[in-house]
Amino acid sequence: MLNAGVIGYGYWGPNLVRNFMDCEHTSVKKVSDLDPARLTLCKTRYPSIQTTNDYREIINDSEIDAVVIATPVASHYPLALEALKAGKHVWVEKPFTSTVEQGEILLNEAEKRGLTIIVDHTFIYTGAVQKIKSLLDEKQLGNVYYYDSVRINLGLFQHDVDVLWDLAVHDFAILHYLFGKKPAAISAIGKSHVAGRPENTAFVSLMYDDNFIAHINANWLSPVKVRQILIGCDRKMVVFNDLDQTEKLKIYDSGVVLNTKDNINETLLGYRTGDMLAPKIPTTEALKDEVYHFVHCVETGEAPLTSGAMGLEMVRLLCLASKSIKQRGAPLEIK
Repeated sequence: MLNAGVIGYGYWGPNLVRNFMDCEHTSVKKVSDLDPARLTLCKTRYPSIQTTNDYREIINDSEIDAVVIATPVASHYPLALEALKAGKHVWVEKPFTSTVEQGEILLNEAEKRGLTIIVDHTFIYTGAVQKIKSLLDEKQLGNVYYYDSVRINLGLFQHDVDVLWDLAVHDFAILHYLFGKKPAAISAIGKSHVAGRPENTAFVSLMYDDNFIAHINANWLSPVKVRQILIGCDRKMVVFNDLDQTEKLKIYDSGVVLNTKDNINETLLGYRTGDMLAPKIPTTEALKDEVYHFVHCVETGEAPLTSGAMGLEMVRLLCLASKSIKQRGAPLEIK
């Protein structure tokens, strides 16, 4: 049994506590939050869980094996570092850290102590993303041309991070997992339309060494909520609509057909429009699968799908994208 302590019972904390309590291999011993009302809510739902406003009671508890951090991004690094130094495995919300240097320190500390870090990039564990990954691995889609994501809604405006670090980070993680290749350069533009708040609208382009290209539209200032990804390939094309409860994933047998004539400089374009397939997607909650995966990795020493190293790569991209915004969209090489 893996005993966990959860720091932060705000927006995402209740989901984490519920899934750690529901898993037969884990239990939550303590929950910490600075808001007494949130602790009262936790105690009402789970009378067996001890609550405290001092996170150190979790980190210093010898019966707790893993510390789950669901707090603002700026606090991820100091909390995770304290937990690692206390010999605890760490689960931390995305983004991993605020800077690359912080992430590197945490990875070194975990490696030195033989501890597991998992970064909660939940989308990687969804049935839809797992299905796309299997289609790609089985070469059913063909060569990939582009990835185009629209991730927009009205709010929630964050105080500590901009829309890139809140929304575009999901697509960075999905791109990394699905295609397993590093972009060669990144360009981003963004604006804040609310005084005193970070950027609420951003457009990011990622360029790769081959013909693949990715684009992300992230926006907190949209009248409608859209969560849609298009993946264009030469054999089939994919539409992932996360808000569609019945057909989240659609595979289109559509594309462009190139017919080269005798004259090599003359190519005719044709279009192929075939069937659409909506494959069955597992309905298991992604967070539940992630908790089981975390337990497995702690027990075996295997690196999680969303390891600290993977989380650090996402922070590198975020930092470069933020830098590009300051330089009015200047493309920055990724080393």
